[in-house]
Order: sequence, then structure tokens, then C-alpha cells
Amino acid sequence: MVATSVRTPVTARLRTAATVMGPAFVVAVAYVDPGNFATNMSGGATHGYLLLWVIVSASLLAMFIQYQSAKLGVVTGQNLPQLCREHYSRPVTGMLWVQAELVAMATDLAEFVGAAVALNLLFGIPLLPAAVITAIVSAGILMLQPLRRRRFEAVIIGLLAVVLGGFLYQTLQLGPLTGAVGGLVPGFAGTDSVLLATGMLGATVMPHVIYLHSALTQQHHRSDRDSALRTSKADIAVALTIAGVVNVSMLVVAAGAFHTGTSAPPESLEQMHGGLGDLLGPGAALAFALALLASGLAASSVGTYSGQVVMEGFLRRRIPLSLRRLATMAPALAILALGADPTQALVISQVVLSFGIPFALVPLVLLGRRRDVMGRHANKRLVTAFGVTAAVVVSALNLFLLVRTFL
Repeated sequence: MVATSVRTPVTARLRTAATVMGPAFVVAVAYVDPGNFATNMSGGATHGYLLLWVIVSASLLAMFIQYQSAKLGVVTGQNLPQLCREHYSRPVTGMLWVQAELVAMATDLAEFVGAAVALNLLFGIPLLPAAVITAIVSAGILMLQPLRRRRFEAVIIGLLAVVLGGFLYQTLQLGPLTGAVGGLVPGFAGTDSVLLATGMLGATVMPHVIYLHSALTQQHHRSDRDSALRTSKADIAVALTIAGVVNVSMLVVAAGAFHTGTSAPPESLEQMHGGLGDLLGPGAALAFALALLASGLAASSVGTYSGQVVMEGFLRRRIPLSLRRLATMAPALAILALGADPTQALVISQVVLSFGIPFALVPLVLLGRRRDVMGRHANKRLVTAFGVTAAVVVSALNLFLLVRTFL
């Protein structure tokens, strides 16, 4: 009898952990989407290790933000868009919905363009047909979500493993890394580096998954909340550490391979692919293309799912995923049809995403501190102060970017 009484709480905790683990890995895919390839590798190729501190700082900030989102879902049983609709005025809710949809389009742009470039590199498929193939495959992955959530998560985690493996292979091909530690010291080198830093921030801290994470955890509202919150912390720590390692590897690979000071750095994903093949061998080029493809397919599925959460939460409207897939992919297809530079489009899309961060982060912080919403789990003043500071810093960086770039 004693042994049974000891095992029962342990078994219950393991079952809770098994049901709660997983959402952060779905979210983590958005942190290594094709936009990260463009911004992180452009930053490494152009400025070496200078902006490594941006990636590390953004990864730590992402862990804080995603835990706040997961906590909101577990404690309230509602997601962030639903709570915004419930507690804010209709004009404010409408404004938040509009910007969230713009963010979703910018997200889809990065993911479609990235996957299309990968298919072109691997199989020579023209960009526009490659984007259509991406839409079909990602829609198939997405269809697993409503029926088999665990299978959907398993597919996403598998694709994340491909991205991680691809960049770890490239990093090992570089050999010893000299000077990387210096990149942990904050600093910039002109407006161009600020633009890239803002893009890195937008590519690392993704506003659409701030909304999504609260939706992925709201089903655990009726379970042991304290246990669910502890497991969510572990889930986030592991998943986003993996994403952070991938992002650091992107910059390190580009800095080690291309930032020589004797030749112009590559300016496109295609040039980076070719350069890796020349410098590190065909295996590195193949690993790069496979990682880019896996990233685009996984992130496009997660992005569409996030868009559904946004629309249903803010407007109480739900449209078929296939129709939403068609609507959000339209800008990406238009840009590819017009022949725009895919890499530049990826960088600009990440800058757009960085402008969406405060619109998701501020409501998250304000709702998280309210006892009428969170009860005894309401955030302490220090946590709220940190969240407000993060929102202010991101907003100030974006404003600085606008002034320096256009004025």
C-alpha cells in the first residue's frame, strides 16, 4: 500500500508532463523560420560575429515571453486574442486584429519564399511553382492538427530536428571558431547593422506565436495548473534553447565562411548555398538547402494555424484552413511572380514582424498582471516591469531604425 501511494503522485505528474510537453516545440519552429536564415546569415556574412549578442538576447527574451503566453492559457483557459476581445474596447480589438493579420502575411511571406528557394536549390524548380508545392505540402501537415495533435507535433519536431542537424553539420565543418566570444559584447556598426539587428529581433521573437502559445496551452486549464506551469517552463527551456542554438549556428556559419574581409559577402540565399558548397563541400550545401526546406514547410503550417487562432479569438470568426491558406499565401506568390529579390523580401518581412512585437507583448504583460484575470498567478511587479521594459526597448529600436533609414 505504501509503494502504491508513493507511485500514484509520480505517475500523475508524468501524465501531466506528457500532455503539456510539446507546444513549445511547435512554437520553436517559428523561431528558426526562413526569415532567420536571411537575417542571421546576412548579419554574419556582413558583420562577422558583431551581432551574435542580438541573437542570444532575443532568445532569452523569447523564453520569457513564451512562458508568459503559455501561463496565460493554462491559468485562464483562454488565449490572448480571446482575452483582448473580452477586456478591451472594440476599436482597440479591431486594431490589434488588423496588425496581427499583417504580421501573419509577413510571416507567410518569409516561409513561402524560403521553402520555394530551397526547392529551387535542391531540384531546380522555378520559384513560383515551388511556392505552390510548399502550400500543398504545408496544408497537408496542417490537416493533422485538428484530428491528431500529437502526430502534428511529432511532424513539426521532426522537421525542427532536420534544421538543427543541418546547421550543426555545417558548424562542425568550419573547425575552430576564433573571435566568436567577442560578438557577445553589445554594439553596432552603422544603420545597416541596426536594420539587420531589428530583423534578427523580428525573426527571433515572433508575434504570431505569442498569440499561438496561449492557445496551445489553454486546454490544460482544468488540470493541475501548478504542475502544468512547471512542465511548460521545462518545455520552453528545452525547445527554445534548441532554436537558439540553431540561430547562433546560422550566424556563426556565415561569419566563419563568408566574413573574410577580402571579398564581398554573399547577398542572397542562393549565393550562400553556392558559397557553402565551394568552401565547405557539397555536403554543407545540401545540409543548408534541406534545413531551409524543412524550416519553410514547418513554419508555414504553424503560421497558418496561428492566423486561425488570431481570427477566431479577436473576431469570433472561423474560416476553413484551406481558404485561409490561400489568402495568406497571396502576397508571397505575388512577390515571387513579380521577380522580387527573395532574400531582400525575407529581411524586410522580418523587420515588419519586429514592429508587430509590441502589439502582442503589451497586452500580454498588462493582462498577466491583473488579479481579476490571473488570480493568484498574477505576475509580480518585477516581472511586469521587465515585460514593459522589453516592449519599450523593441519600440525604441524600431523608431530609431525608421529615423535613421528614412530621415
